[in-house]
Amino acid sequence: FCLLRGFAAEEDLIESLANMSTNERIKAIQKMPETMRKKRDIRNKVLKEITKKSRHPGARPSHCAQCLQGAAVSFRRFGNTFSEYFHQLRLWHKTLKIIGAEFGTSVLSYFVFLTWLLNFNIFSFLINFSFITVPQFLAAEPNNLSFTGLELFTGAGYFQQTVLYYGFYTNATISKIENGPSYNMQLAYIFTVGIYFVICFLILVFSMAKLFSRNFVNPQAFSVNASKLLCTWDFNITNEKAVKLKQRNLRTQIKEDLTDVNKEVLNFSVMERVLRIATHLLAWIASLGTAAAACTGVYYLSINNLRLFMKGYRNDLESQTAMLVLPVIVSLLNTLIPFFFSWLGHLEKFQTPGQHIYVTITRNIILKMSIVGILCYYWLNIVAASESQCWETLVGQDIYRLVLVDFIFCLLGSFFGEFLRRIIGTTVCMSLGLPEFDIGRNVLDLIYAQTLTWIGILFSPLLPAIQMIAFFIVFFVKKVSLRRNCQPPCKVWRTAQMTTSFIFLLFCPSFLGVLSVTGVTVWRLKPSEECGPFRGLSSMYAAVAEWIQTLESHTASKWVAWIYQNLITSELFFFILSSFVLIVTYLYWQIIQGRKTMTKLLRKQINN
Repeated sequence: FCLLRGFAAEEDLIESLANMSTNERIKAIQKMPETMRKKRDIRNKVLKEITKKSRHPGARPSHCAQCLQGAAVSFRRFGNTFSEYFHQLRLWHKTLKIIGAEFGTSVLSYFVFLTWLLNFNIFSFLINFSFITVPQFLAAEPNNLSFTGLELFTGAGYFQQTVLYYGFYTNATISKIENGPSYNMQLAYIFTVGIYFVICFLILVFSMAKLFSRNFVNPQAFSVNASKLLCTWDFNITNEKAVKLKQRNLRTQIKEDLTDVNKEVLNFSVMERVLRIATHLLAWIASLGTAAAACTGVYYLSINNLRLFMKGYRNDLESQTAMLVLPVIVSLLNTLIPFFFSWLGHLEKFQTPGQHIYVTITRNIILKMSIVGILCYYWLNIVAASESQCWETLVGQDIYRLVLVDFIFCLLGSFFGEFLRRIIGTTVCMSLGLPEFDIGRNVLDLIYAQTLTWIGILFSPLLPAIQMIAFFIVFFVKKVSLRRNCQPPCKVWRTAQMTTSFIFLLFCPSFLGVLSVTGVTVWRLKPSEECGPFRGLSSMYAAVAEWIQTLESHTASKWVAWIYQNLITSELFFFILSSFVLIVTYLYWQIIQGRKTMTKLLRKQINN
């Protein structure tokens, strides 16, 4: 009776599998808790059942059903082909695999972060170009200035009368057809920038949440380590190069996992602990003092730079050279001081490479964000109050030069910091050996560059396009420099949380600081009287207030004015919204605490 019952259950299983689609059937068979031989037997029986049904005269589908089935197959093949070609267009996909296999996940995290920023700037460029730059082309006047080539380095001259800068954009309503639809450039400018920052905020928050759930809550930490040896090989790989790459990648992952398992706990004597604390304290005093001295120098240099600029120059070459003094000094400080921080980290002799990298990143973020803060104070409090005819364009030119010179110094850093270091370590001083890739310094270079781009979007809408090209070049330069000049880390370690930490640093303090700067510019500062889309207004935000007043006179648009007055400008609404968010956050926190308790109980059951 049991045999008959088992045979009937198997027939029902085969019947149900035969009625499934191909993908569902494959997944269902894979999930079965059976041996491979049993799964193959089930698969063969299902295929026989499908063949038997197709030969049955009554099972043959109608002509319409055959057409629909053929169209579905063709569409699926087209989708697979399209996705395959799109996958090949990602030039860095294979490169990331090779870097991960040869240098481990610590170095790979830098390149993953770089490609993430590259995609981010592509998105930024598309938004600004579509809604701000393209409409301006319709109302643009011819540029009468001559192009000499120096503008590529200074951003002044010919570029001053182009769509690159805020001052070139009109404050008129663009309309090419009489009595036709119009385009309000003031509203387009402020709403595009505002909505862009909202989208950036959401992308950063969701990216952090996704990476946190994937990396910090690591399910592999509670799984059997032998699964990496027994269950990770892909038997579909047949190409010899792909097999070797997969072997190197798997070998590196096993080394990283073994490093986590075999952590050494060092016991120091009291004297050694005191000596280590004194070394760390002196290193922090030296790093903070260096950052303070650099910020002081940048402040006085920027004040002197504005005075020289307002006085004018005897010839154009002198003015072009003077414009580059501030960005060159700032980039020089941002390039040389991180090398000093890395040297301090080596003197401190941290127990793990992760501690060394995170401390170096913290010191670099203090340096770079302090310099950016000094520059923002200079732009918003000194340049904005100067006698310049268009202070927004002046700020945009400053940021353009900073972005460009920082990019050049980034390339020079790869040459002098890695290439010459390899030459010295392999020919002059053999004991030095090949250099390791400095993750902390390179990551902070990316965050600094992206911060400048965010600040400059309001004053130079096409700045993301320049940063996009710069990141694209940096990716391939760093790839070549890494593979030719650097060696894999001496201590292999797993860095599941590093990419999450990078995006967190990009969010705070970088992005939140940029929001503060943008908020002060939009709500507090008075725009220039003779240039830009907000000329003649008390503030940039005044354009929105005037638009709301216009809507109140139209009956069909009064609901927009009601939402603005009762929701957007209402403190009560934001108080209720904040309370709701706090309640939801508290509920989720309680759910997480309950899940942690359940996880502990399940682990105890597994151990028992």
